[in-house]
Amino acid sequence: MSKFHPAYTITMKDFVKEDSPLLRKKTTEVTIPVTKEDQDTLLSMLQYLKNSQDAILAKKYKLRPGSGLSANQIGLDKRMFAVLFNDHKQTQEMMLINPKIMSHSLNMIYLPEGEGCLSVNRPVHGFVPRYERIKIKAYDIHGQEFIVSLTGYGAIVVQHEMDHLNGIMFYDRINKENPFKLPDNVIIESLY
Repeated sequence: MSKFHPAYTITMKDFVKEDSPLLRKKTTEVTIPVTKEDQDTLLSMLQYLKNSQDAILAKKYKLRPGSGLSANQIGLDKRMFAVLFNDHKQTQEMMLINPKIMSHSLNMIYLPEGEGCLSVNRPVHGFVPRYERIKIKAYDIHGQEFIVSLTGYGAIVVQHEMDHLNGIMFYDRINKENPFKLPDNVIIESLY
């Protein structure tokens, strides 16, 4: 039985650090139907995101705020993640199992302040180019397949987590010679 269940509070001690080999390998597909253990783990991951975005709880448990959390960041070789973000003044929460990008825009966007990661305990400067729009197919916590289209910040968050599932860190996408250089021959603009 996994220690990650709804009564367990994930804290920073549960995160694997960026030098962990687990963060550099492609994760293993989750079996469908979804086991109770995987459901509980996802609920626990989503709860971390809620706690981390609550100023009082974040201070109490010393949590870094996060918008997304993949299973391999807490040491599990499973193709699933949870996200929690505000999109058009509306809070979106999703738990995605075995997600696949079906299509994406040609246009790209980036966060002007760069990206961060709960597994990276240092500042990393530079622009991370992401697709402006993506369409994802995944399974929900009940094993039902669904399709979701995301734009803007939500698309950035989901692509960051998808990268985790494929062993890619956000800073792998930053230009090595000039961290603030954007890709050529593509329409790309700042999200804000």
